[in-house]
Order: sequence, then structure tokens, then C-alpha cells
Amino acid sequence: MLEFSLIQKILISVIPVIFAITAHEVAHGWMAMKLGDRTAQMMGRLTLNPIKHIDPLGTIIIPGLLLMMGGFIFGWAKPVPVTFQNLHHPKADMAWVAIAGPLANLFMAIIWAAITKIGIMLYLADIAIGEPMLYMGVVGVLANAMLMILNLLPLPPLDGGRILVSLLPGPLSWKVSRIEPYGFYILLALIYFGVLSLVLWPLISLFLSLVEASFYLPADFFTIYSSRLFN
Repeated sequence: MLEFSLIQKILISVIPVIFAITAHEVAHGWMAMKLGDRTAQMMGRLTLNPIKHIDPLGTIIIPGLLLMMGGFIFGWAKPVPVTFQNLHHPKADMAWVAIAGPLANLFMAIIWAAITKIGIMLYLADIAIGEPMLYMGVVGVLANAMLMILNLLPLPPLDGGRILVSLLPGPLSWKVSRIEPYGFYILLALIYFGVLSLVLWPLISLFLSLVEASFYLPADFFTIYSSRLFN
């Protein structure tokens, strides 16, 4: 097994993470455009160019700190602007715009799982690019799994919260939507008290198990190989 330098770890990790958060945001804007709102398109945000989506804190500072601390790199991009009033059916279409981001991450996770499988075959054939490709695939699957499942939590302004607001009847929908200005602080509290990890990790582990079974990978493959990369 190769010993990766810090620069190599950055190159292996940053590309999958950047594309995970970029594809997530572009998917929101693309779905909004299909449903009548061209705000993201007019602002030049319907592009996979990560520079257009960089959030200084979520895309640079937080991932950098996590890498220096030896942890898994994770982050977020600037939200793609959506003017819900422009949608053909604002309340109902909100759910489709919201679910587009997690669905993009699901699609990306499958692609990275395939890359992981190809990396394994190249590694077993003693081809040099195989092992870095394997680890990049592992990071890609993990990053997209985490981003998908986190955003499906039913807490505004996360995608799951927007879906919930869309599905609930009027008065109850309005009450839930009023949580949105405080959603980020609630999320921070859940992280601080360890509640978020208790909720997320079983779901992430289940998803990873399904991917491992689908691609005929050993149990806990992604957990083991991510630990080897970052420890």
C-alpha cells in the first residue's frame, strides 16, 4: 500500500468533494429552470465550474482544517439561488427542486463506486494509477453519501426540510417553514451534542453497505480504506 503525502491526499480528496458539492447545487438550479425559474441560469450558476460555487468557509476553510486534523474532508458550496415564486407550482415544485440535489449525489456516488471498482482491478494488475484511483473513488462515494443523507434531514433549510414544507398542508407547512432562519444553529447544536452523528452514521453505513453489495465489494470496504487514507 502506498504512503500518500499531504499534497497527494489533497489531490485525491479535493476533486471528489468539490464535484460532490458542485453537482448538488447545479442540480437544484437545473431543476428550478425546468420548472420555470431561471434565476440560477441568469446568474451563471448552472455550471460545473467549481469557482462559480466556492464558499470561502465551506469550500476552503472547513475542508482545509479537517485535512490538517487528519479527518475526512467535507464541505459545502454557495447555495444556488432559487426564486420559488417563479416556479409553475411554487409549493409543489419546491419538493422537486429540493430532491434534485440529493439525487445528483446518489448518481455521483454510483459513478465513484464504479471508479473504485476499476481502481481495484488496475491495482491488482499492478498498474500504478490503480491505487490512487481506488482511494479517490472511496472519497467520492463517502462525500456524496454524507452530503445526500445530511441534506435529506427534515430540517429547513436543508433539502429534506424543504421537501417536508412542500408536502405538509398549508398551516402546518407555514409553521415548519418558520424554523428556517434557525435551522443552521439547530444543526450546529445537534453536531455539538453528538446527536447528528447518532442519526446520520447508521443511515450512511446502510447506504455504503448497499453500494458494497451492489459492486461486490467486501463489507466495510469504504470505512476501512478511508481510514487508511486519512490515518
